[in-house]
Amino acid sequence: MSFSALAAPIDSNRTLPVRTADKLPSLAVLTSLDVQVNRSTSMNNRAAVAKTAPVAKSTPQPKQKTQPQPKSKPAADNMSVAELTRKDEQSDDISGGQAVAASSIDASDAFGFALPDNQQYQGLNDDTSIKNIEDIDGKKHTTLNLSSYAKQVNDATWSPNMKVNSAMTIKIQTLLDWNHASPGAIDGGWGMNSKKALINFQNMKGLTATGKMDQNTWDALNKNIPANKPILVTYTLTDEDINTNFAITPAGSEEKSKMKGLYYQDIKEMLGERFHMDVRYLDKLNKNKNYQAGETVTVLNSRGALKERITRVVANKADKTLYAYNGDKLVATYPTTVGSDSTPSPQGTFKIVNKVKMPWYKATVGEGDQKKVHMLPPGPNNPVGVVWMGLSKPSYGLHGSPKPEGISRQASAGCVRLTNWDVLEVYANIENGATVELK
Repeated sequence: MSFSALAAPIDSNRTLPVRTADKLPSLAVLTSLDVQVNRSTSMNNRAAVAKTAPVAKSTPQPKQKTQPQPKSKPAADNMSVAELTRKDEQSDDISGGQAVAASSIDASDAFGFALPDNQQYQGLNDDTSIKNIEDIDGKKHTTLNLSSYAKQVNDATWSPNMKVNSAMTIKIQTLLDWNHASPGAIDGGWGMNSKKALINFQNMKGLTATGKMDQNTWDALNKNIPANKPILVTYTLTDEDINTNFAITPAGSEEKSKMKGLYYQDIKEMLGERFHMDVRYLDKLNKNKNYQAGETVTVLNSRGALKERITRVVANKADKTLYAYNGDKLVATYPTTVGSDSTPSPQGTFKIVNKVKMPWYKATVGEGDQKKVHMLPPGPNNPVGVVWMGLSKPSYGLHGSPKPEGISRQASAGCVRLTNWDVLEVYANIENGATVELK
């Protein structure tokens, strides 16, 4: 079995009204979708890389995501949609492809492909990449030795007419994440994805969807959260953390295909995905840290599991949002990238026909006589991230992303792209046969 994926390269006891997607106010109207979310990825500290995956003899070059930007060029958080799209195109040579389960790889494929010597096909379903995102239990968080800033975040309380400040912004973003109205990578910047998440939360709770904080919204955000649950916590790095496979992701498909896995590039990228944080914000919290075993770092307190079954989802391109429903009840929302102007997603209602963790990606490069096919191994930096959920419409699906900072702002080739942690939450609560509406 193989399946296609043309993927480029967040009171009271009264009964709340149920709102369906057709009845929700348009996010495209309620939010200014050209506002840039304050996200970027920082990969400056290479000293933390304790273990690098073996590669073939040719030396891979770092992909665009990790290269330092000259001061004259815009940082990722200031990039327009067009600039992000160009960045994608510059860092990948993929013209088409398929997400492929390890059990379905066919070495007799007409195009043919080659793997490095001694490399075996493997699903890597036991790879630590997914464990690092999903395994919250066993990761010991404390509130010892927190900085004064972290304590300020934990103690922050909203009040009318208060001035905007970073501590409150982080607390609101995290509360939205805990309530499964995902803001994407949490960064302390109140941009497009955060405003969408607040509107979505208000809709989930039957509140007036203004995109602005008020007392009713604040009370609802905290209603089911223990009063003493901290936003920022300290976490002690383990030997397992340090000994995770890390490897720089090369730019081209041929070089990617020579990798043992498309792993996290360093420990900070791994921690960012585990704790739903923008890597640059992680850097700010942990200046002068060496990221060694036994060292304590400050991170966000992760959200708990979604305790709702997802029976259908609605991916709205105009809103750049994936709405998750249990029947007619809106139970979660996620920022997403849905197609592009040049490769729009099909409109209509489809079904999920297969679900795969840690898929391989069969990348097609070039056209005509120059066409080549390369098998890209699984990992968080795979073109479709750590999850693929194929639709009854061939070549389309829901999947993860190697670039969480670009969600809602870059383009995809028709598929529905989410952060790796958000797509794993959907994966855990949705079954084959569930309805997917693309609009």
